[in-house]
Amino acid sequence: MSDAPRPIRVLVCDDQALVRTGYVTIFSAQSDMEVVGEADNGHEAVRAARRLRPDVIVMDIRMPLLDGIQATRELAGPDADAPPKVLVVTTFNVDAYVYDALRAGASGFLLKDAPPAELVNGIRTVARGEALLAPAVTRHLIGHFAEHLRPADTARPDREHLVRALTPRELDVLRQIAQGLSNAEIAAELFITPETVKTYVSRILAKLGLRDRVQAVVLAYRVGLVSGTS
Repeated sequence: MSDAPRPIRVLVCDDQALVRTGYVTIFSAQSDMEVVGEADNGHEAVRAARRLRPDVIVMDIRMPLLDGIQATRELAGPDADAPPKVLVVTTFNVDAYVYDALRAGASGFLLKDAPPAELVNGIRTVARGEALLAPAVTRHLIGHFAEHLRPADTARPDREHLVRALTPRELDVLRQIAQGLSNAEIAAELFITPETVKTYVSRILAKLGLRDRVQAVVLAYRVGLVSGTS
């Protein structure tokens, strides 16, 4: 009996057949991934996800019938039961929609022109439970749009107060998270182990009452811990 881990089950959702074919070809070539289905519109994405129960959904934003934001909200929103991880793949010219996708429950996003290795790594990252934010997008996109977040989101005054209550080391880790660094990269930057980083991240999310790293990044920008030009 094989001890090999179960492959990551991936659902590809994009209205462009050529893009879907490219994704399927790339992901299927990975020994630790299995493409379990495709969808060319938001309605089909929701139906396929509920039927196939993928681990990760690669989701386009602009799709017919139901866009990727609403599809994400239905599948991974706060009321979703056992939500899958959703990795939104977008471009700079739809950056305003990224916030809606993150609020809807997406685990992260990458640029649509990201190289294949980055897309593959993105799937593995969100499958591990780590939210993913492309560093370039984090700096330019989140730094620019943070002030437009509704007060009911991560910018709640009580959360701003809680940020000031974090320890100096927790603030160091939060700053690194806000730059889009992974646990391993934060560990190397701060000269601590990845396990220690994981502990800090869990503690920060718990103290701030946040769901994931995506919300932590937005909050860090919102309260001025980092800036869009950093």
